[in-house]
Amino acid sequence: MKKYFGVIVLIFTLWSCTHNKIEVLTNVDKLSGFQPTVVLMHPTVGNIKTFIELTKNNVFPLSDSLKVLGVYHINGAYNYGSSKSFLQELGDERFKLLEIKGELNPDNLYTENDCSNAFRAIFSNSKGIIFFGGPDMPATTYGNQTSLLTSITDAHRHYVELSFLYHLLGGSQNEEYKPLLDSRPDYPILGICLGMQSMNVATGGTMYQDIPTELYGLQTVEDVLAQEQNAQHRNYHSNFGIDNVLTWGHFHQIKFEDKSFLDTLNNFVKELPYVWSSHHQALNMLGKNIVPIAWSVDGKIVEAIRHSKYRHVLGVQFHPEVPAIYDAESKIKRIPLEAEPKSYIELHPSQKGENFHRAFWRMVGTWYN
Repeated sequence: MKKYFGVIVLIFTLWSCTHNKIEVLTNVDKLSGFQPTVVLMHPTVGNIKTFIELTKNNVFPLSDSLKVLGVYHINGAYNYGSSKSFLQELGDERFKLLEIKGELNPDNLYTENDCSNAFRAIFSNSKGIIFFGGPDMPATTYGNQTSLLTSITDAHRHYVELSFLYHLLGGSQNEEYKPLLDSRPDYPILGICLGMQSMNVATGGTMYQDIPTELYGLQTVEDVLAQEQNAQHRNYHSNFGIDNVLTWGHFHQIKFEDKSFLDTLNNFVKELPYVWSSHHQALNMLGKNIVPIAWSVDGKIVEAIRHSKYRHVLGVQFHPEVPAIYDAESKIKRIPLEAEPKSYIELHPSQKGENFHRAFWRMVGTWYN
């Protein structure tokens, strides 16, 4: 992994030719002069670096003419000033940040609210949007009480993303509401891990708050680790705290529904590819127009979804964005005291690994271009 980070630093150094001022927009009226745009929700330094790595190496093949707008709520817990500083140093004129203001709480997410005009302006001035992974969302946002195993660290991040997705897709909360995508049904939305979960909740769905206890009846880390690899969904070895360089992810296979995915990925339906996974929550009741298209091998966990009405709305429970998936030099330590860590490409070669993920991003790239 040290070599991988060294390559990242080199890429950023070579790519940065000037140090221009990065504008943080606070007025959505300025968006009209910043097109065409891909929107990144929750633009942390890590998410920005990941986006740059995927696009510069043509894993996620986007046109160089596309600009990038990072969107966040002013009350979010993350220090977005660090993202501004990073972009300032990078000096890439394609990027801007937009700070959204307005009262958001569990009672006004799925209705007209203080942020509705900003949501409409972002949608009108963009070509697509990406919702990244993250921590547990508040159970109050889907009408449940909060489990002792649910950890909420950034409520306002969830509020703004859930409300935005509701405005984009609509939901069972209000059958009369006209979603923004009705006017542009081919508008692409990608939800990764938490992003997929947020799609489901925003459209009226609910969540299992802890997979091991609720779906497998397990109570200890040792019980989880004793299960078959495909029944584990994050790296529970890290719970022991005895090895600080373990990967945060776990690798397991998924299976796609026959003829329910997209034509460009049909070749992988029978491959049961290995995905990079890290989550302890999962979709329970499905939201309006949310259709499962991939499952865990035992059929308990929804691993990917699509929208039945808008064909370019896709959510995945796994992490196809991790740059190490595409780097043979990035060695991954999965268990404590592992003698010879291997790369993802060594662990899961060809159709069951890298090839599947590259095909995934090629398909998504055609939507955004």
